[in-house]
Amino acid sequence: MAFLPAAAVLIAVPSSTNAAQTPVQLQTARAFAVMAGSTVTNTGATTVTGDLGLSPGTAVTGFPPGTVTGTIHAADATAAQAQADLTTAYTDAAGRTPTATVATQLGGTTLTPGVYNSAAGTFAITGNLTLDAQGDPTAVFIFQAASTLITASAGTVTLTGGAQAHNVFWQVGSSATLGTDSSFAGNILALTSITLTTGTSLTGRALARNGAVTLDTNAIVKPTGALFISVPSNADLGSATAGAATVSAHLGDVTVTDTRDTPVATWTTTVSSTDFTTGGATPPETISKGSIGYSPGPATSTTGDATFTPAATGSLSSPRTAFSASDGTGDNSATWNPTITVTLPTDVVAGTYTATITHSVT
Repeated sequence: MAFLPAAAVLIAVPSSTNAAQTPVQLQTARAFAVMAGSTVTNTGATTVTGDLGLSPGTAVTGFPPGTVTGTIHAADATAAQAQADLTTAYTDAAGRTPTATVATQLGGTTLTPGVYNSAAGTFAITGNLTLDAQGDPTAVFIFQAASTLITASAGTVTLTGGAQAHNVFWQVGSSATLGTDSSFAGNILALTSITLTTGTSLTGRALARNGAVTLDTNAIVKPTGALFISVPSNADLGSATAGAATVSAHLGDVTVTDTRDTPVATWTTTVSSTDFTTGGATPPETISKGSIGYSPGPATSTTGDATFTPAATGSLSSPRTAFSASDGTGDNSATWNPTITVTLPTDVVAGTYTATITHSVT
């Protein structure tokens, strides 16, 4: 009698849930650490890691003594396109539905992923604000300030629990000012202007649509993003009745999220498996991994403009490609729900069999 009551499979990479919010897509603006509409003005030894852009204005002053590790685009086609994409991103961030209304003063608080606004329409940080992703490196934080964002001197934003600066967005309806010696994280998308006062550091982007970006002996580092995979913690393939030839079920959603700052978005997911074995028998009964079939099926959801390609159905006797992306630009993601099919040996022994199915992405 063949009986397989619970063939549990789990992914042997850190599991994370999908972020409740998708990231704000910056498109070409993601290449910029600093972007302004009218002028970019610097005093002192500011360092900008990433591109610096200006459009439609033409005046970039203070470099040197400031340095830019990327390219300065002043009133060229690249800057104009980045400003257009910034406008789209700003509108997206402003249009998200808030998950909570919080106090104007964010200092001394800890927030988890979500979309936040304040009743007063402003945000201030005196002391430290902690953003806790709760173990999810794809978690998104969006702050909507109808008017201003102001940090006090030495105000800080601390990222914990896997939070990533590239997934933090500050939509500011007028202007943002970061106080002296502040340490800030996230992408500032301001309608008018952004001022970084003396000694302020920013892990993120200072992107102003219409006004100026003013700098003074600052360190600005554009986030580089990352490549993540999110997987189900376990799956039950169900049971097989006597004489059944196979047992089959969906594994659950597998999601790859790509936020890397690369010219072309390309990644490949590989899947492998162990044998299925019973836990109670001595020696344990085994169903070879060569009897395990993997069918990725089509993508159930995607973001971005990449070409997403599921691999052909095949055996997990050896590692094989599951899904891939190519020819995209900017952030992208794909989700699929693969089918696992186990071919049962004719002499299979009744019992509970488990295996570990591993997905990895490069």
